[in-house]
Amino acid sequence: MRDPYDRPGAGVFAWMLGAMVAGFVIQNVFTVFLQTRAFDRLLALTPEGLKHGYAWTLLTYAFLHGGIIHLLFNVLFLYLLGRELLPLLGPPRLLVVCGVAAAAGGLAWFVTHRNGINTGLVGASGMVLALFIIFACFHAEREVTFLLFFVLPVTVKPRIVAWVLVGVESLGFLFSELPGGRFDTGIAYSAHLGGVLTGWLYHRYLHDRAGWGRLRSLKVELPGWLRRRKAVGMSAPSYNSTKVNVSSKKRDLRSEVDRVLDKINSQGFGALTPEEKRVLDEAKDLLSKR
Repeated sequence: MRDPYDRPGAGVFAWMLGAMVAGFVIQNVFTVFLQTRAFDRLLALTPEGLKHGYAWTLLTYAFLHGGIIHLLFNVLFLYLLGRELLPLLGPPRLLVVCGVAAAAGGLAWFVTHRNGINTGLVGASGMVLALFIIFACFHAEREVTFLLFFVLPVTVKPRIVAWVLVGVESLGFLFSELPGGRFDTGIAYSAHLGGVLTGWLYHRYLHDRAGWGRLRSLKVELPGWLRRRKAVGMSAPSYNSTKVNVSSKKRDLRSEVDRVLDKINSQGFGALTPEEKRVLDEAKDLLSKR
């Protein structure tokens, strides 16, 4: 219907990744050079801090990390997954999903450790798992090849990897994190599961059912089914008006498709309403008959 357009840029999502790197640098300036953990106590998530009202730590803990490998792993996978999901979700929704995943993971970890841990929670792994679950829901059967141990090429479907991750995280939570003590591996499985749940809930109840569009749209307008019924009943059928102006219909459809494509370009495919998706289907059928 029109010339191809550029994919949406990373924008604020790239700034979020940069903030994680900056947070790690400042964190190490305080701990290594200034020999104080004041920065960690202010931004890392701890049960004691949350009980004292440090609610911001439910988000800020994701910008701190326990080491350079921890940081590189999270930033790399956030970048790779974000690059795939940005055209589908759009930057604003992708950021909101990351924020909700961080908060959900933090709350799950707090409930698990509210009465018996002195260390804090850091890292964006909950965000990574949320985005991966969404990616696996979109591309369950796509074959993805990666290097196992950076040497052996392995091809696997995201659906299989997602189920394996859920199984490993659940077992780790039940047999390592929950009992604690000498069985604890130091991995926040509860925070990871909070991210997994966030990704699945988003795709299942918001994106897949167009619920997100209803939540983020503040415009007051009639639902599509009501608008169609009103259009049918506005005027009595005329026996003299049996001709259809096909060229006018094509022009109207073209302008409507242009509007829908602009919306996809700015907000992502998930922001479309069922009515707008129907317009795209009509355009596809019209073109196939040419």
